[in-house]
Amino acid sequence: MPKIFFKLLFILLSFQAGFGQNITGKIIDSKTKESIPYANIIINNSENLVSNAEGYFTVSESNSSDTASLSVSYLGYLNRQITIKELKDLQLIIALEPGIVELQTVNVSNVRPDPVAIMAAVKKSLSLLYKSVQQPIKNKVFFRESNSFKPSKLALEITKSTGYTKKSLQEVNTQVNAFTSKLITQPPVVYSDILCNYYTTTSKKDDKLTFLSKLDVIKATRLKDDNNSSSIDDLQEKASKLFLQHLDTTKYYRMKSGWFGSHDTISLRKDFHKKKKPSQLTNTKADLNWFVSQNNFLSSERLTFVNSPEMYDYTYEGVIYSKENEFVYVLSFKPRKSKAFYTGKLYISETDYAVLRADYVLAEGETVSGFNMKFLLGIKQYENVSTGTIIYKQNPSADGYYLQYATLETGQYVYLNRPLKLIELSSEERDVLALDIKIETTIKTKKEYLNILRSESTVTEIDDIKEIDFKYLNLKHYDPKIWKDYGAIEPLEEMKQFQSGE
Repeated sequence: MPKIFFKLLFILLSFQAGFGQNITGKIIDSKTKESIPYANIIINNSENLVSNAEGYFTVSESNSSDTASLSVSYLGYLNRQITIKELKDLQLIIALEPGIVELQTVNVSNVRPDPVAIMAAVKKSLSLLYKSVQQPIKNKVFFRESNSFKPSKLALEITKSTGYTKKSLQEVNTQVNAFTSKLITQPPVVYSDILCNYYTTTSKKDDKLTFLSKLDVIKATRLKDDNNSSSIDDLQEKASKLFLQHLDTTKYYRMKSGWFGSHDTISLRKDFHKKKKPSQLTNTKADLNWFVSQNNFLSSERLTFVNSPEMYDYTYEGVIYSKENEFVYVLSFKPRKSKAFYTGKLYISETDYAVLRADYVLAEGETVSGFNMKFLLGIKQYENVSTGTIIYKQNPSADGYYLQYATLETGQYVYLNRPLKLIELSSEERDVLALDIKIETTIKTKKEYLNILRSESTVTEIDDIKEIDFKYLNLKHYDPKIWKDYGAIEPLEEMKQFQSGE
C-alpha cells in the first residue's frame, strides 16, 4: 500500500509540474537565424509581452496550457499565430518570415517619397496622436531598472584627522584601499523589477489640464549584493562609516574643497536630519511619470529626431508592412545641426504618420550634456551613453497612440581629482579631516517599461485607490519562479547569472 501511495503521489506531482510551468521561447529570423529583439507577443488576446534584446520571452504559468494562443508580430515580418503546444513542437523557437515587401525596391507610389515631407507630416500630427488621454486609464506595467558603478580609477586617502592616531590612520586607510579595490575588481550592480497597476487620468480645472497618477504595486523584487551595492546612497553610507567613525557626533561641521566651501551644516547626529525622505511608492511613481514623459514624442526634449526634424538629415530606406498590413515608411536619420546628437531609424505609418517605433543611439563622438573643468578644478562629467528603443501602439478605445514598450540606457562619465576638508564649526574653526579624492568612473542606468495590458478605468475607481507604500523583496540570485504567475520581461543572461557575494 505505501508503495502504491508514493507512486500515485509522484505521478500527480509530475502531472502538475507539466501542466503549469513557465514556457520560455525565442524569436528568430527564418533566414538568418538571428534573434529578433522587441517582437510583440500577445497571449490569449489579453496579455502583451515583448522579446528581450536576446530574442527571448517567457509565458506566465497561468497562460502556459497547450491550448493557449500566441500572436507574434514584428515590423517587416509576417504575423504568426501558434499555440503553446505548437511552440513546444517547434522546440520553443518561433521563426518569423520576412514580409512580402522588399525594403529597398518597393515604394507606396510611383514617386519616391520625400523624407523631409514625411517628417513635416509627422511633426504636424504629433499633438493629435501623442497628447495625454483625458479619460481614466488603467495600465498593467512591468518596470525594470538596473544600475551599475564601474570605476577605472578610485583612490581615497585620509591625509589628516584629529580623531585618529598615526597608527589608526594607517589602519583606516588600509580599510579604505580594500574598499576601493573591491569596487574596481567587482563593479557593483543592482536590478529592480516592479509589476504594478498604473492609473492615469487628466482633468480640466480653471481651463488648465491637471495630470493625476496612482500606483498599486503587485510585486517588487531587487537583486542586490548588500556587501557590494551600487547606489550612490549605499556607497556614501559605507564610505562615511570608514571616514567618519572617529568624529564627534555631538558637533557640527562643514565641507571645503579647494577654494570652495559649503555653507550647509553637517552633523552625524541621528536626529539632525529631520526631513522625511520620500516613500518608495512616491519615488517609483515619480520615476514612472518621468519615464513615460521622456519617451513621449510630443513632449520629450531628448527625442528631437521626431519633434524637431529640422535638426536632422533623413534618408528614405523603403517601406515594410505592419501587423495591420499597412505600409510603414522606414527613415534613417543622423545629426545635421550641432545640437542634434543621435543616429537611428524611424518606422512611420503611411496612414496617419504616427511613429510606430524609434531606435536611436548617440552618434559617434557625441555627448548629450556635461562640463569639463578638469585642469582648473579637477572635475569633468558628461553623458557618453544614450541609446533606446520606443514602440507605440494604437489606443484600444480612443484616438492616438500609447507607449507599449521602451528601453533607455544612459551612462555618465565622471572624473574627480580634488582635496576635501571637513571643518568643525566652533569659536575657532579647525580642520578635523582632510581627504585626497581621485575618481574616474562610469555610472550606467538602464530602464525598461512594458505595458502588459491597457484598459479603461473610471474616476471613481481611481479615487478609491488607496496607495500603499511597498518594500522590495531582496534576492541573492535570480529565481525564474519569482515571476511564474505574471507577465514580465525576460531578463538578459547577465541578470540571470547574478550572484550575491555572501
